[in-house]
Amino acid sequence: MPNYSGKWNLPTVMQAEGAGTWPLGPFEAGTLWMWGQNAYGNLGTGNTTSYSSPVQVGALATWAVLGQTNSATAGVSTDGTLWTWGNGASGVLGHSNTTSYSSPVQVGALTNWSQVASGQTHFMMLKTDGTIWCWGANSSGQLGQGDTADRSSPVQVGALTTWAQVGGGENFCLAIKTDGTLWAWGQNNSGQLGQGNTTSYSSPVQVGALTTWAIAGNAGAHNSSAVKTDGTLWTWGYGPNGVNGDGTATSRSSPVQVGALTTWATPIGGTQFMAALKTDGTLWTWGAGSDGRLGHGNTTTISSPVQVGTLTNWSKAACGNNFMTAVKTDGTFWTWGSSYHGQLGHGNTTSLSSPVQVGALTTWGGVTNCMPVASSSVGLQHG
Repeated sequence: MPNYSGKWNLPTVMQAEGAGTWPLGPFEAGTLWMWGQNAYGNLGTGNTTSYSSPVQVGALATWAVLGQTNSATAGVSTDGTLWTWGNGASGVLGHSNTTSYSSPVQVGALTNWSQVASGQTHFMMLKTDGTIWCWGANSSGQLGQGDTADRSSPVQVGALTTWAQVGGGENFCLAIKTDGTLWAWGQNNSGQLGQGNTTSYSSPVQVGALTTWAIAGNAGAHNSSAVKTDGTLWTWGYGPNGVNGDGTATSRSSPVQVGALTTWATPIGGTQFMAALKTDGTLWTWGAGSDGRLGHGNTTTISSPVQVGTLTNWSKAACGNNFMTAVKTDGTFWTWGSSYHGQLGHGNTTSLSSPVQVGALTTWGGVTNCMPVASSSVGLQHG
């Protein structure tokens, strides 16, 4: 059973020098709060009502890890159990059916689930035994089973027990092994698998031959990003709007380094934009600027990383559908970008081009790795 008491226990490969922290941690487990679009019950509130301010999901204070597809949510409790809710199409909820649920329902009875990654309509999870499991839609081979058949229950990807970290894109997956190698599979129309081509793969294929990968970010819709153990940031995939951060609008089918800095900690993919946290607590964004999603007080598109304000106390961040959420070290929660469905949590549908605090609480401990097409937000509170 995973040990979630106190702080998240990071895999050793992710604690290497310059690696920073995993995108969802470390943070204390706590109560679960959601808001935004809720057409399929993906907010877990027992209904399909959308909310423009945070609403608590049940009464439990044991939520530790969360992930979202475009209309479904998965959560892991401190006891290692897995729960899903929302749109059940393609079997993405893992309950051996395609039924939608508006409140959390446990997936099986296992207690060894640990990390969550998500795609548009599939989930990918790591267990404490080092195995990877996928389920949901599989039109591009994103479940890693060597075929394109959907699965409505978790299925293991191969037989290896050496997986250390997972990341998801719209219709593809990324994963890092304990030996520091990086692997990808699924859709590859923009080169997002990093193979030097645009061929899709339905089983894991290694990205290059390096053994120095530390963190694979939750990917953008058609983009990938990762940080190496030396703290350098690398991106590849869809290039228009400058989303690769290399100063161009060129798509890349192999990893390219973003600048020369060695202080990157956590990469985060969005819808035609990207973000990253540095080890000094600064937050940086680049790519498409419409709806103010970059947080620079404007809607300008930029092709290289630009710092969001001047603060050095950003702790965690996540990207959604044209918006961002972030938590500071003081426990405050901040959002900006598109708010068409109230996903910014300010009680309205007004879009914002700079970070604005959600309420006045200082007990926020984490944000979820939203799929870039999601239009809802997730936060964890502790204390």
